[in-house]
Parts: sequence; structure tokens; C-alpha cells
Amino acid sequence: MVGKVLGDRYEIIEKIGGGGMALVYKAKCRLLNRFVAVKVLRPEFIEDEEFVKKFRREAQSAASLSHPNIVGIYDVGTENNCYYIVMEYIKGQTLKELIKGKGTLGIEYATNIAIQICYALDHAHKNNIVHRDIKSHNILIKEDNSVKVTDFGIARAVSSSTITNTGNVIGSVHYFSPEQARGGYTDEKSDIYSLGVVMYEMLTGRLPFEGESPIAVALKHIQEEPETPSKANSRITKAIEAIILKCMEKEVSKRYNSASEIINDLRQSMVMPNGDFVRKNKYTVEDTRVIEPIKMIDKEAAAEIYSESEIKESGDVKEGIILIDDYSVDPISKADEGKDKTIQKKKNKKYVIAAVFGGLLMALLLGGGILFVNSLFTVKEVVVPDIRNSSETEAREKLSDLSLILEVTERVHNKDIPDGRIISQNPKPNEKNKVTNPVKVVVSKGPRKVVVPKLEGESYDKVKLILEGEGLVEGTFDQEYSEYPNGFVIRQSIAPGISVDEGTTIDYVISIGPEKFIMPSYIGVDIEDVKTDLIVKDLISGNISFDSNSEYPAGAVLEQSIKPGSEVSRKSVVDFVVNNYKPEPVTSSFKLRFSLPPELESMKVKVYKVQNDISSRIYESIHKSTDSPLEIPVSGEGNVIFEVYINDSFHESVTHSF
Repeated sequence: MVGKVLGDRYEIIEKIGGGGMALVYKAKCRLLNRFVAVKVLRPEFIEDEEFVKKFRREAQSAASLSHPNIVGIYDVGTENNCYYIVMEYIKGQTLKELIKGKGTLGIEYATNIAIQICYALDHAHKNNIVHRDIKSHNILIKEDNSVKVTDFGIARAVSSSTITNTGNVIGSVHYFSPEQARGGYTDEKSDIYSLGVVMYEMLTGRLPFEGESPIAVALKHIQEEPETPSKANSRITKAIEAIILKCMEKEVSKRYNSASEIINDLRQSMVMPNGDFVRKNKYTVEDTRVIEPIKMIDKEAAAEIYSESEIKESGDVKEGIILIDDYSVDPISKADEGKDKTIQKKKNKKYVIAAVFGGLLMALLLGGGILFVNSLFTVKEVVVPDIRNSSETEAREKLSDLSLILEVTERVHNKDIPDGRIISQNPKPNEKNKVTNPVKVVVSKGPRKVVVPKLEGESYDKVKLILEGEGLVEGTFDQEYSEYPNGFVIRQSIAPGISVDEGTTIDYVISIGPEKFIMPSYIGVDIEDVKTDLIVKDLISGNISFDSNSEYPAGAVLEQSIKPGSEVSRKSVVDFVVNNYKPEPVTSSFKLRFSLPPELESMKVKVYKVQNDISSRIYESIHKSTDSPLEIPVSGEGNVIFEVYINDSFHESVTHSF
């Protein structure tokens, strides 16, 4: 493909990647004079109608989306059975490559990446597109650390068609959701599960589930809980771990409802890393089960069908099958045949019973007399009723009916049992007790009164500890703009100093900072640190352009669109100019010398320079065999490979160290 021109416009320069369905090339658009990425369907699939449909679907899905965090689609075409998609060219690396290189990513860096992925998913989901193959391989990280989501090859509009694809499971086994593993219905929450796996991988450096085969991994997604991320990386905060685990809930109903909800919690985690603000969904949905009908089969037939280990020890039931001694005999008919015999047996028993009855009557009269005498000298025992949570009056009445006595041994405060009611009893309910022994009880004095502490001005992380120390319960919180710093309490549901019952719930409001504030100066600050600070200040990073300035280090901010010292509102977009200054590399040159084929009268000669895994064409011209040997001046830095092509066929390569 290298050197080929598609659509009389896109000149293929080099191969830069590929997957199971397509190959990706770097190309140059001759019309707009810019680099693009061209995804070409593999030749072995061009006759497969399903793959062609899948390839076209990717173009349709991605082309319908326009967002800064989604790779843009420029063009789609077909030429000589070559199906291709022209996309935005991203200079950078995949998230998978980044994780392999770094092992684990920092909390703030990973959070920033996750937020940008969420922005992309939120846009796709709002346009009714489910990606269905979110994984670190499909997340591109640009040189400015901005994120692009790509590869909508198996994306589908949300509909009944998202259940299966001709019976095949859709997605990548290490990242897909339990419902994808079952080949079931997939929707936006399937992407949310996969995002949780990607976040897990970014922060631990490994995947939550591994196995010897894809099926083994799929079963773990369905049946097993992942090891908590903090066990693999102790630096992972409580809030981030809670977000990951909520994304990866097995039950769809327990996951986040949308990507925008995840963005809110990720932003909050930057302010309150150990906060307990990730709310669990309380409702669950239980799948309807199909129960096999019970069958009857005789034991001899069962022995021929099932092994002994398959039949339970009781010999009665095995997987909904009832075993009987003789299946050939109708149970109702058999009962009818034995009916007369049963009646005759009953008549014979009557004579026996009459004879025995006389003897028993004499024994009972004699025994009863003895028991009556003993009862005159034995203390009566009764079963103690349950009087817990009853009032003292109710308890005494219940015991009095049984000739029992109530004795209060202690009165204590209890936040769960109202004043005057029984907390515990001895003997316990349903135990036997002699009527001469009292039933001892502990009576509640009701909840003790406590004074509500002052929460205003306290950090969010301290609220729970303060309330628990007073015997109070932390309720829910809201957020508002205020002059207080971000994360501090500005109001509480019950004013401080008021006496309330122990166990009372206190709700509160925390500050997210002032709605307007003075714009700080980011000049000279590394752009990555700036992006993190923008998240905390609830500002939005806008366009990033580059300029060269030897006075600042590479990556430092040179200009910002909102001037330092000016008043700025939250959610404002800030553009930056970032320094990309690099000292001029020391280069040297030499003459590349090679022979030309003597059998060719005329030929096209091309030379490519391969440096730092980047290939670029540095020479192209028509020569005759009489021009051999050909010498071409070249330059470079470090170890450089020069590849020579004659009439678009590889001729030879030369490696030179500058």
C-alpha cells in the first residue's frame, strides 16, 4: 500500500497500526496538504459481506459524532475493492502503550484521562451510539495529553439490535461487561463497565481478570468480583476506588446511570480524595428463571440413563426427576387395587385396639393418681412470652396471665427503643421458667439528648468523625457556590447548640468555591499541572496551540486567553499557547551510495529515512542504469536506516550512525 494514492487524493506514506479487521496507514491529503490516518479493510475480508457492513457501520457511527475527544472522520471511499475510511491523524500513542511504558499512572493524570473518556462517551450516548468496545487500545493519547476515543467498528445505535450479532459475543474479552459475556443486551451501561476496567488498568497496571482462555476470562466477568484496586496500588484513594467498583458492578442497575454522573464524581474525587460521596443504587433487578418441569421415571430406567454419581443419595430426586419403583404401573390404578386389602386390615386392627385400650385405661388411672400427688409438691413451670419492646404495663399483664412476676433490674438510655419499653429480658422468649422465679428486664430511658456540634467551616472529610463522636448520624449533602473554599461546610440542617435525640441525622451543604474568582497566572507553569488545577477550579481547558520560546522549558504555558487578575466565572473556557521549544539537534551528513540494476534502462528511485520509528521519504527521481552507482547526500541524528525502493519495490537498506 505504501506509495499508493487513494481517491486521487490520499498518498499512503507508512503503516502505523492495525487490528483484526483493518490496517491503518499514515497518509498525506494532497488537496488540503495535511496528514491523515487511513483505515483500510484487510484484503481477506473484502468478499465477506458481514465484515464490509461492519466496516461501513464504523464510518457511519463515528461520522455522526463530532466532539474534541472523539477521532474525527473526514472521508469514506472504495477503490478497486479497497474499502477505506479517512480519519483525523493523531500523533501520540495508545493508552495501552502508555500503561505498558509507565506501569501505573498517577491518580490525577489517570483521573484527567478518565474524565475526557467520559466526555466522549457522554456525547456518543446522547446521540444514541453505544461504543461496545471501550479498551485501552482504543484510547489515543496525544502529545499534549488530550484524549481521543477511536474505533467505533462494533458500535451500534441503541435498539434491540444491540442484543447479539448473529449469535456472537461482541467486545474484547478482558474489557467487556457481564451482559456482553452472556451475549445479551448491551447499552450505555456496558460502556460504563468497560470504562471501569480501563480505569482499573490505568491505576494498577494490570487487568482485573486474567485466564488461560477467553472463555475463562468471560466467566470471571460474570461470576467473580475483582480484587479491590487499592490492594494492587495502596496510593489509590477511597473515592477513586469507589468510582471504579461502581462502574464495574455486575448488576446493570447498580452502575452509574450516565457518563456525566461519573464526571461529577471524578471531579469531586480531586477535591475530596477520601470522601464517601459515591452513592450506591439501592434497587436491583432479579432475572426471571426458567424451571425445568418435574419428570417421573422408574429406577431401572434411571440406572440406564444416569450414572450412580449423578443420582442423589436419597434416590428420590435428580434435577427435577422423581424416581419411582415401578413407572409402568399407574399410581392411581395401583392404589385402587389395594383399597379392599386396606379396609380388611383396618377391621382386624379394631379388635386389637379394643383389647389394648382396656389395659391402657387401667394404667392411666393408676399413673394419674400418682402424678396428682406429686403435683401438690412440685413448682409449676411455664413458657416465657416475648415481652421485648413492650411497655412495662403491657409486660406485667402478659406475665401476670401466666402467674409470672416482672422485675426491673436496670434503666438505661437506648436510641433505638422508646422510653419505658423493654430492651431485654431474662429468661429469653420461649424458654421455660418456674412461676416462683421473676422475669428480669432492662427498661429503656429513651435516647439520650446530645447537643448538635458546629459543622460550618469544617472540612468535608471531618464531618462524619465529628457527628459520630456526638452519637449523631451523617446525612446527605448538597453543594453550592460560596465564599468558603472548595470542600468546606457552609450550612447544616439543624443549627449548632440545639439538643436532639442521639442517632438524629444531620444533613449539610458544602462549598464548591465562589462562582466568580480572580484568574490566576499560569505563565511558565507546565500544561499538565494547569489542566489539573483547571479541574479543581471548575474551568474548562480549551484549544491548545504551540509556539517556541527558549526562555521557558518545553511544555510551559506562554499565553492564556483569560488574563491573570481578571474576574472569571466557573465553567469558563481557557485557551493556552504552550512552549514546544527544542534545541536544534546536532546533525551531520554523508553520501548514501548504492548500485542500480543494470537490466533496467529507466527506473523510479525512492529513498525513505527511518528514524525513531518514523519513516519519511527524502528522495524521489527517475534514473537510468548508467547513473549507477548513485550517490545521494543525506543527514540525520543517531542511528538512522535508509531504505531504497526501485519502481516501488524494496531494493536495499543502509544503516548509518551520525
